[in-house]
Amino acid sequence: MEKGKADPAAFSIAEAGFGDRTDIDDDGRERRTGTLVTASAHIITAVIGSGVLSLAWAIAQLGWVIGPAVLVAFSVITWFCSSLLADCYRSPDPVHGKRNYTYGQAVRANLGVSKYRLCSLAQYVNLVGVTIGYTITTAISMGAIGRSNCFHRNGHNAACEASNTTDMIIFAAIQILLSQLPNFHKIWWLSIVAAVMSLAYSSIGLGLSIAKIAGGVHSKTTLTGVTVGVDVSASEKIWRTFQSLGDIAFAYSYSNVLIEIQDTLRSSPAENTVMKKASLIGVSTTTTFYMLCGVLGYAAFGSSAPGNFLTGFGFYEPFWLVDIGNVCIVVHLVGAYQVFCQPIYQFVEGCARSRWPDSAFLHAERVLRLPAVLGGGEFPVSPFRLVWRTAYVVLTAVVAMLFPFFNDFLGLIGAVSFWPLTVYFPVEMYMAQAKVRRFSPTWTWMNVLSVACLVVSVLAAAGSVQGLIKDVAGYKPFKVS
Repeated sequence: MEKGKADPAAFSIAEAGFGDRTDIDDDGRERRTGTLVTASAHIITAVIGSGVLSLAWAIAQLGWVIGPAVLVAFSVITWFCSSLLADCYRSPDPVHGKRNYTYGQAVRANLGVSKYRLCSLAQYVNLVGVTIGYTITTAISMGAIGRSNCFHRNGHNAACEASNTTDMIIFAAIQILLSQLPNFHKIWWLSIVAAVMSLAYSSIGLGLSIAKIAGGVHSKTTLTGVTVGVDVSASEKIWRTFQSLGDIAFAYSYSNVLIEIQDTLRSSPAENTVMKKASLIGVSTTTTFYMLCGVLGYAAFGSSAPGNFLTGFGFYEPFWLVDIGNVCIVVHLVGAYQVFCQPIYQFVEGCARSRWPDSAFLHAERVLRLPAVLGGGEFPVSPFRLVWRTAYVVLTAVVAMLFPFFNDFLGLIGAVSFWPLTVYFPVEMYMAQAKVRRFSPTWTWMNVLSVACLVVSVLAAAGSVQGLIKDVAGYKPFKVS
């Protein structure tokens, strides 16, 4: 900017009368009020989710030594890369630069358009994968409620079965209805419900593990996990070890929303400083909770730890508490599915309207008046939204029916998303912003970290794909009982 010329953006804000207003931020948006406490709470809420259900199984594959060590390693890497990402919220300067409101905007500002497109691809692949994974997890929990009641009535050896396909159809029907809400992402209480539900079912699983250990049940555990030649073959041990890495990676996948959480923080003190402290608090708290769930779950079940410790029926009684835990999972994921698919809906609908601006089908919207029995009011219905969003939900449900395998699918999602979104882009953005010289010590070890995490992600993906192939071999899809 030339000397003596005013910044046009600053002029427009002042001219609009924002200069003396206390409810407007430095960019003319509503003033942010977030603090260290709220940001830490958001991080804990974002991290703790259905990934916690598979940690006992993951620790069982790795054993007492490597299992906790890997969990700590993932937490340290996640915290470190989150700290790098916090400095990229503003650019080009981490304190006084222009704000980036989303992860994608931060990548565009620091790395350019081509890397932004790669980031968007990684993000949308992750979002699609998560919605499929949530369909699988919810259906399994719905079926587990019926099976739990059946075992209670007929004994633990009864042949109690449930149809995942039927439950997925029910879940898809619910999501088709919820997907027609045009402003679902603005429902403020959704994150509160999600936080309560995720903490509830995680705590129930933890409590049941403690109760089983206190009951004097001694399950077989080892320093190296499942035993070759006894529990698994040598090849199975290797593949399961790789897959467990993906399950742990999935449990720590929250980088997608870190910039959005940081965007809630007040401007003073500096957002990056507060966010680094919040990341440390959030990841430390989560890791402690994960360690308890994984380690105590392994102590309770030993080498036979189920892939999902609330639906694998390591616990039969009290059946009503197992039911409550699974109801919490269902409620959480019904809402969480919408949170993850809304960006996909908005992206596709925005592109379609931009490509065909004069299409009556794309822009048409009808308002339906709801009867008093349904609460009254008006409900906007868009033909395009009805067709496209219904098709998306049906597609994710069909894929889930083809591959209804909890551990394998979660491991694959974790493996595919961990390296690009948690490690690669934060590292690259930090080095670009800080102007780190090529082949300097910082540049070298940053790239070593990135390559090492890429190798881990590839191995985890290979283990998960092998597990899917093995499970599909003996599976009959679309079976309805």
